[in-house]
This record gives sequence, C-alpha cells and structure tokens, in this order.
Amino acid sequence: MQHASQAALFSLIGDTPLIEVTRIDTGPCQLFLKLESQNPGGSIKDRIGRAMIEQAEHDGHLAPGGTVVEATAGNTGLGLALVARIKGYRVVLVVPDKMAAEKILHLKALGAEIHLTRSDVGKGHPEYYQDVAARLAKEIPGAWFADQFNNPANPRAHETTTGPEIWDQVNHKLDAIVVGVGSSGTLTGLSRYFKKTQPNLEFVLADPKGSILADYINTGVLRTDAGSWAVEGIGEDFIPGIADLSRVKKAYTIDDEESFGTARLLLQQEGILGGSSTGTLLAAALRYCREQTRPKRVVTFVCDTGTRYLSKVYSDGWMVDQGIITRPKTGDLRDLIGRRYDEGEVVTLSPTDTLLTAFNRMRNADLQQLPVIDDKGKLAGLIDESDLLLHVTGKQADFSAPVSSTMTSSLQTLQPSASMGHLREILDRGLTAVIHDGERFYGLITRYDLLNHLRRTLS
Repeated sequence: MQHASQAALFSLIGDTPLIEVTRIDTGPCQLFLKLESQNPGGSIKDRIGRAMIEQAEHDGHLAPGGTVVEATAGNTGLGLALVARIKGYRVVLVVPDKMAAEKILHLKALGAEIHLTRSDVGKGHPEYYQDVAARLAKEIPGAWFADQFNNPANPRAHETTTGPEIWDQVNHKLDAIVVGVGSSGTLTGLSRYFKKTQPNLEFVLADPKGSILADYINTGVLRTDAGSWAVEGIGEDFIPGIADLSRVKKAYTIDDEESFGTARLLLQQEGILGGSSTGTLLAAALRYCREQTRPKRVVTFVCDTGTRYLSKVYSDGWMVDQGIITRPKTGDLRDLIGRRYDEGEVVTLSPTDTLLTAFNRMRNADLQQLPVIDDKGKLAGLIDESDLLLHVTGKQADFSAPVSSTMTSSLQTLQPSASMGHLREILDRGLTAVIHDGERFYGLITRYDLLNHLRRTLS
C-alpha cells in the first residue's frame, strides 16, 4: 500500500500546465508561463527532489533508515522532504535566515529538522549554509548530502522532463526561454535538451541585483563582491559546479523592488500567485519581449507558489520595513512609524471589546500591544500584554471584561515634529511613543521601528 501511495503522489510531479500571458503588455511577443507551482510540493524543485533521491538509492548512497541532508533556500528542501519523508528517511536541512516563515513551517510540518544559519555571509565562511550542510552530512551516521549545486541528477531531471514537456506544449515552436539560476539545474538541463532539439533557441538569464551571474554573462568578468538581495532561490555569489552558462547570451539584472512588484502584477492582472523568483523571471521576460522588433514565442516559469510568501512579497508592512515600498517622506517622526493608522495599516480595538478579543488579535497579528480607538475614531488608550496579565487571574470570566477596564489611558504622546532625542527618551524607558497631532493619531513607534529605521538609513 505504501508503494502505491508513493506512485500516486510522485505521478503528480511534472506535466505542469503552460499558459499564455494575456493581460500584461508583452510587446510583439507571445509569453508563456510554465506553472511549476502546480507540482504537489508547490515548486519546480519537486522534480529534482525526486530525481536526486532516486539516483542516490540506485547508487547505494541512501539506504533504509538513512538521512537526507541539504542546504537550501527552501524549495529544494521542500521537494526533498516531500519525497524523503514519504519514503521514510530522516531529513535535515540547513537554510539561510532570510527564508520565508511559510517555508519553514511547511518543512517542519513535513517532519524536516531545520538548522537556520546566516544569509549575509559568503562561501568559505563557517556559517555559510552549504558548508554547514556538508559538515552535518559528515557528522550524521548514514547521511547522504544531496548537494544540488554539484549533483548531476539535478540537471538531468530537467533535461529528461521539463525540456520535453515545454517542447511538446509549444508545438515545437519556441524562440527563447527566460531562466533564473540558483543551483543552475534548470538552465543546464534545458540547455542540454534544446542543444539537440532546437539549437537556435535563445537562453535569457534573470538575475537578482547583487548576484554576480548577470555581470559574468554580460562582461565575462567574474566578480567577487556579491551583494545581498531579498528574492529567494535564485542568484549566486559563485558559479555552481553543474552550471553550463554557455548558451546564455543575454542577462538582465532585476532589483528586489521590480521583482516583488512584478510578482504582485502577475497576481493582479493574470490571477497567478507566484513567489519572489517568479517576479524576477517575469520582469526579465517582459523586458526581453518588449525589446524585440519581431514576434517571438517565449517561455518562462512560475517557479513556486506565492502562498509561501504571503508574509513577505504580499505584505505591505514587510515591504515597507524592507524599504521596497517607499512612502512619501514627511521629514519628521512619521517616517519612523512601521504601521500607519491614518493609512489603515493598524490592528485596533474599541474600549468595549473584551480582553479575549484583545488577546486573540495580539496573537493573530503577532503583536504585543494594540491601540484602542473610541466610537468617534479618537485614540482612547493602549493595551499590552502586561495590562492583560494584571487583570486576568486565571478565571475565564476575567477575559470577558472590557478593554477599557485595563487599558492605559495616560499615553506618551509626541508631535510628529518632536526631536529624535525626545523619542529616544521615551523608548529608553521601555515605553512606546504615540505619534499624535492634536486630534489626529498617526501610529506608534517602538524600539523595533527605530532599529528598522536606522537599518534602512545607515546600512
């Protein structure tokens, strides 16, 4: 029965749909999206997860009771964990700390063990995620290191499945493919397939700003000063061992703002919820298509589902925190407010709400305090976790008390024009600053908001 269930799930990997972009300007070209988000694990990496594990089993590197170890920005880990857990293997994954929370929760729910490491260090640093994974694989008895960056089963999966699927779906009429490079398995595998099938096919690289790959393609010079980027899963500070970049003749550098904005545009215009790397690929594909002077048929990928980026790409608050969405500058303390009440970004309570409602809203929004707004839209007070603890003594009835019974009405308010010194004075006392101008409440400034402001302006 176990083998039958494996076959049923694994049969859903691949054969993903190809659809045409119809509501976004693609210049004179037809642009098609390969919906890898429709794989059972939600990404293109399901293909290599299955291929690498089955090859390791065939070669005797992975035996019953063994452990799969990998370094991953998320999706390869999900593909490996999906296959490995069904087959009964232990899974240990090393992931950089910029990875979306949704991916980590998904991995843990599958039963994978997660080791978080730094995303701001490069190859050779002891905390670099690939080096940490390699060390763990040596330390764990019966472990097999998937090593997607050097594993030949990675590109072979795309050469034998992704390439033939695309070629059949476009009825053997295709001019260009736009790809990103993480491990480079997709590019290398497709290059090998189309070298035999359509040798004139153009390969176009979509690369995050900060990665070294686009510059290398365009100039032939390999930089050593990689930057950082928020897009997950693509872009590198080195050339992967399995990489074949020889067929890429054009490369576009796409910054985080354009990547995330294009992912949002895809959802708004085409109804397709893709991840951050999808935004990078689509942005490059649109640039390429709009530059053409004659019609071409172009394919790119929805690499993974956007459901695992709801707290990042699709969160205005996170985008503001990262400086990817920028508000008009006021030149005063309003620029430091993380969530603006006057722009509808703040979770609030009314004085008549119960303490149970307050607790539930704090928990759901992952906040420690909330402003209380009266029926006239005026700020009546603040309530935080300590206020709840003072009132609730263990009796359920206490949670039915109104917010007004325990909220703090004596607030540390500042005019927007107040100095940073006055702000620091309030925050240094462990309090929250309320930015309030007469009758108008703008929002709260916490120590986190100040730190985030300093990170954006000083880094």
